[in-house]
Amino acid sequence: MQYKQFCPIAKASELLGDKWTFLVIRELLSGGHRFNEFQRGLGHISPSLLSTRLRQLEEEGIIERKKIKGQKGFEYYLTEPGKEVLPIIQELGKWGMKWAREQIDDDDLDIELLMLYLSRSIDPKKLSGKETVVHFKFKDLKKLQDWWIIVEGQDTDVCLEDPGKEVDVWFTTDVRTMMEVWMGDCSYQSAIKQGKLRITGHPSMTRNVTKWMRNSDFASFS
Repeated sequence: MQYKQFCPIAKASELLGDKWTFLVIRELLSGGHRFNEFQRGLGHISPSLLSTRLRQLEEEGIIERKKIKGQKGFEYYLTEPGKEVLPIIQELGKWGMKWAREQIDDDDLDIELLMLYLSRSIDPKKLSGKETVVHFKFKDLKKLQDWWIIVEGQDTDVCLEDPGKEVDVWFTTDVRTMMEVWMGDCSYQSAIKQGKLRITGHPSMTRNVTKWMRNSDFASFS
């Protein structure tokens, strides 16, 4: 969209104002680089629209595309102008925490996005041993009720099928409660006291979950 105005807000909006564009950049800032990673983080975007947005951002010099060595496909990285969008994203998120989250409908509770964010929030350096397995059970779901996050070295992977590995810590809750806790709307202690969340497993992991699994970057603004 072109506004035909010299105003810098108008010109910036021409580059960033299309639907999904800010969220594509959010995924890049969160560590996503491949098409399938963007699809996981942007669950309701069509592949054709995602391709269009990536092409537009590349043409505008906000991202660059690099061939994956020894494989088919490409990875996408923010250029210097793209990296400088970070403060805008942060301020938009702060504003959203303050003014746009009063009513979160059930349709907004995207379990795949939540699990992706939870896996990204784990700090492998704060875990002991070569491998850690975390099991989430969401009692309010009929499908996609059980999820596993496997941490090996510095890598984390989200699984929907039982990996057949020994679990180190279990979370039993519902999607809304886990979202609210991770977003900072409710503390772990409060959710546990209210009977909305149960955490069991190795005491070193259950005593203070936020030491190894960070809350949202926007939790402090809730």
